[in-house]
Amino acid sequence: MALIKKHQEQEVEVFPTFATLEEAEEYYHSVDDYEHKSYTSDRMAEFDGGPELLVVMLKDHDLPKDLASEIAATLAKLERKRAPIESIMELLKLRNAYVRNLGISILQDHGDAIKYYIIKFLIGDDRDLRIFAINVLGDVDFAESREMLIELLEHEKDINVAMTAVDYMAEIGEEQDIELLESLKARFDDDAYVIFSVDGAIRSIKG
Repeated sequence: MALIKKHQEQEVEVFPTFATLEEAEEYYHSVDDYEHKSYTSDRMAEFDGGPELLVVMLKDHDLPKDLASEIAATLAKLERKRAPIESIMELLKLRNAYVRNLGISILQDHGDAIKYYIIKFLIGDDRDLRIFAINVLGDVDFAESREMLIELLEHEKDINVAMTAVDYMAEIGEEQDIELLESLKARFDDDAYVIFSVDGAIRSIKG
């Protein structure tokens, strides 16, 4: 008896197109598999408001890591003018370490685009935002981090902001910065916290 081989046409999946961001978002929530969700999240980034929505989606505790990584990759490759840098920076405040690291990776990929936002926070009146900007500098290992921290420390009057910067100077400071660090003791009236932090930073710089 001869065997007859049956040829079965391979089904080719056709992904939908979307006319609006709302339509794409609705479809995203209607499917369950990674392939369709990944495709849709990538399309969402093409619409006005889409990148911001993707950042919001990254904050979802139930978002699987593979989808979070895909969304982060989409945000990282956006054109500079469309990247919601300030919203991405907010990811670094989350308790979710995985998403925080994704946020750091996205910011690193955007490089110089984040400089404006860091400077904006560093020179602003909001103490918490200045501390946050310092932490961002430490996390993303920005090329100008040391210079920006030095400029901050030359004028900073808030002890908590200054000591946050000192902590990072312990890691990236150079011996020529020791004089500036020593001057902080007098500026903050030889506060015990300042003395401890500055001396520790100087020891780290000296090795």
